[in-house]
Amino acid sequence: MTIVPVALGDRSYDVRIEAGLLARAGEALAPFYKGRRWVIVTDENVRPHLATLQASLGPSEAIILPPGEGTKSWGQLEALLDRLLELGIERSDHVIALGGGVIGDLVGFATSVLKRGCNFVQIPTTLLAQVDSSVGGKTAINTRAGKNLVGAFHQPSVVLIDPQVLDTLPARDLRAGYAEVVKYGLIDDFAFFEWCEANAAALMAGDPAAREYAIAHSVGAKARIVAADERETTGTRALLNLGHTFGHALEAETGFSDKLLHGEGVAAGMALAFGFSAAQGICPGQDAERVAAHLAAVGLPDGLKAAGITASGARLVEHMLHDKKMSAGTLPFLLARGIGQTYLDKTVNLAEVAAFLDTQPR
Repeated sequence: MTIVPVALGDRSYDVRIEAGLLARAGEALAPFYKGRRWVIVTDENVRPHLATLQASLGPSEAIILPPGEGTKSWGQLEALLDRLLELGIERSDHVIALGGGVIGDLVGFATSVLKRGCNFVQIPTTLLAQVDSSVGGKTAINTRAGKNLVGAFHQPSVVLIDPQVLDTLPARDLRAGYAEVVKYGLIDDFAFFEWCEANAAALMAGDPAAREYAIAHSVGAKARIVAADERETTGTRALLNLGHTFGHALEAETGFSDKLLHGEGVAAGMALAFGFSAAQGICPGQDAERVAAHLAAVGLPDGLKAAGITASGARLVEHMLHDKKMSAGTLPFLLARGIGQTYLDKTVNLAEVAAFLDTQPR
């Protein structure tokens, strides 16, 4: 087992990574057992993994929600909170989030407000959730105004990652999760980006060693950044948003639907961030081209056309104005001086962003 600590003082916890861990979850979660029935929150797509988890845990109650981004809503939050209250959840209990980023975000937020704060456990079943959303304590739901605009920082008690669950993940979802893997190389780890170029095909094909290494390295990178800046007060954690400002605008344009998965939006957003950096003379053009070529090689969108976006630059920038990172009318952007050299820029002119987007193929 690989154990990655997330060092946050009295909120510290471990991320445990091991093939077959789901079937041994009862043993791993024994220290958190309070002698009451476990409550698991999951979605319809995760039923096969739910059976494995329940066999390991013993007595448990399952709350099964609809799959998809639409579940991160006020209505589903209210329904989940009502059900947890009906079940008599106590503050010392641990609610288990079994699923992808949608389930993890929703359960994390629900437990952050239930009885002013209950415990929860993350058991992510998608690559994206394993390497990103299950670690770091960001929880949220979506609203009409935009994505993840209502939420809280609420750290889990432990994160259990079983790479074997990825064997049942649809190829499209696997690719979407890979966007968050390669992101860590693009942020500040050129050597890891080179590893991704050499090993992405093996990871996608199901090579266990490649998957475990990618997950452990990504989690380690995120844990380091979160420990340094848990609540994005110094700007360090903001680096994890590479591609997200552009990507969220693309997701908003598609109505946060299955037309463009979150990881696909991030991939296109990272390509656009590097492309914009190159257009501004900040980043070598060959680096931007290399990033786009790698994303395209693994089947991810490398720009607006591949993401199916036809909207104007002005319309996409309008979506950006609802970004939760807006401050005093300014929107910080993650730009790059090169691969592995991402930085936060608070001086970007949105009119220039719109003009750049209008130059991109549709």
